[in-house]
Amino acid sequence: MSLHDSLLAAHAWDGHCNQAGLDIIKKFEGWRSEPYLCAAARPTIGWGSCWDDEGNPVTLHHPSITQEQGEYLLKREVRHVENAINRVVKTRLNENQFSACCSLAYNIGSGAFARSTLKMKLSRNDLEGAADEFPKWRRAGGRILKGLVIRREYERGLFLL
Repeated sequence: MSLHDSLLAAHAWDGHCNQAGLDIIKKFEGWRSEPYLCAAARPTIGWGSCWDDEGNPVTLHHPSITQEQGEYLLKREVRHVENAINRVVKTRLNENQFSACCSLAYNIGSGAFARSTLKMKLSRNDLEGAADEFPKWRRAGGRILKGLVIRREYERGLFLL
């Protein structure tokens, strides 16, 4: 490990999504006990979960779930997103910045987040530039969706708190 890597590791922070971030996720994902196709045409259930309790992709034939099961799926997927962000973002973020990134990554996927200009700007410690990237993630299925425009405003607002 190089000196630079050691310094980065010493300053790394294992962030967690706060309640404000979870509230954004729940508000914009909405609750559905039955499987449905999200705006990106992916089978989804609960509060936007694409994976069932056994880690298999949700299908449109998946049985309905309770809110308790939905909470479990939500928390598991949020943990996945937190781990992914902690792996790729080495800049120290405050709780709100990290949580805004969690909501975004929950929605667009951790792979898309890792490849994003927003993540690159975070890595350069360009927090203003990173904040300005949130509104760019407003499309699903190639279309600009009003719900995503509003969600990005909420996430950007939390990031800037």
